Amino acid sequence: MKKFDLNIEKILENWEPFHAVRELIANALDEQILTKTREIEIRKENGNWLIRDYGRGLNYKHLTQNENQEKIRSTKVIGKFGIGLKDALATLDRNKIPIRIISKHGEITLTKSNKEGFSDITTLHALIQDSVNKDFSGTLIEIIGIDDEDIEKAKKLFLRFSGEEVIESTTRGQIVRKTGKIANIYINGVKVAEEENFLFSYNITSLNASIKKALNRERTNVGRSAYTDTIKRLLLSSNSTEVAEQLGADLKNINIGNSGDEIQWIDVQEHAVKILNQSGKYLFITPFDSMKYPDMIDEAKNNGYSIITITENLKRKIEGSEDLSGNPIVDLGQFLSNYNDSFEFNFVEYEQLKENEKRVYDLMPRIIEIFGGMPRKVKEIKISSTMRKDLFANSLTLGCWDNKSKSIVLMRKLLGSTAKFSGTLIHELVHAKTGYDDVTREFETELTNCIGRITEMILDEE
Repeated sequence: MKKFDLNIEKILENWEPFHAVRELIANALDEQILTKTREIEIRKENGNWLIRDYGRGLNYKHLTQNENQEKIRSTKVIGKFGIGLKDALATLDRNKIPIRIISKHGEITLTKSNKEGFSDITTLHALIQDSVNKDFSGTLIEIIGIDDEDIEKAKKLFLRFSGEEVIESTTRGQIVRKTGKIANIYINGVKVAEEENFLFSYNITSLNASIKKALNRERTNVGRSAYTDTIKRLLLSSNSTEVAEQLGADLKNINIGNSGDEIQWIDVQEHAVKILNQSGKYLFITPFDSMKYPDMIDEAKNNGYSIITITENLKRKIEGSEDLSGNPIVDLGQFLSNYNDSFEFNFVEYEQLKENEKRVYDLMPRIIEIFGGMPRKVKEIKISSTMRKDLFANSLTLGCWDNKSKSIVLMRKLLGSTAKFSGTLIHELVHAKTGYDDVTREFETELTNCIGRITEMILDEE
């Protein structure tokens, strides 16, 4: 039998038994990852708890390292300090919980003994016996008499045992569906912090310098400033509709100060909008839009759109932008454009008109002449028995300038009145000539000038 001084200079007095179990589980998981062997086992047998991996087997040399270079080179493992095992052994000893470690390299138990050369100093030693089974696979750790509660508390510190489900995996880590009110922050699968106001839990697997610096020996209470940037980038690399829908649903809570912390980040808001826009029929409106254009929003709902309320700041940011597939973001302006483009007119040929309608229609050349001539943009003037709805005014339009086909389209019923026909035709000729929309200062100015010219012409003729 050999005796080996563990040389533990600083005992972590605040650690409880479940912290020690966490380290033993972490070591087993790391070995599984490094050796690509079968899943570890955590089970109770004959009243004691067993932790078993199927790797290369632990030996006393692992108790001498300060840092494990193999773990430092790996980006997937949990440990890096090389002292977690000794911390765990010291904590269990302090709590009078015996432990036995078995591998093909031997069997390790703990004892207190005088430090070599210092008879007045007692330290924790490992007792190493030769293995009785050189073919033993991996490492078996038997924790004698530990409470079941400590085992369960330790297991809940690991994502794989927490009951939380991964929603999406990215190159930076995983977005996790949280199970309670508190979100958990994991680093390589081990819990390092809690967040009361996060929408999701997160498992960070790509460690930047800030996280590495903050990841202390105890792996607890890592500050938010260390991982905020990584979580933000993790969300911005997400393509999950579920993540986007939850972020989108939370957008409306910003205005009442009751939103998750992630949705406070404007670039995350924008990214959520882009995911939603490519994944389904969503209309993004502000509270002001909701009050000013209720009829248009009702029309959108009737057309199968889900309404997402956003802030004015976000509206300005996404205006005119595209989603991840290159499609325009659907705000009210884009919805109106889509609506207009999808409308199908029912055009009426001249031969189909009644005689009284033809008499009014035949005045068109003279009306255009009075206007000042046909604008060069206009290829054709058409009559339709159907007309798309003016969603701003919640009424049918009587005429429109269709820039797509370079045509002016007039409602057939206008042919029942010379005044209405000529007035609407001139209105749309101004649109075609200027390209300006209704209710703009430029359009109103040109329309006023047009009325002035026509009036002047009539007066001169008199």
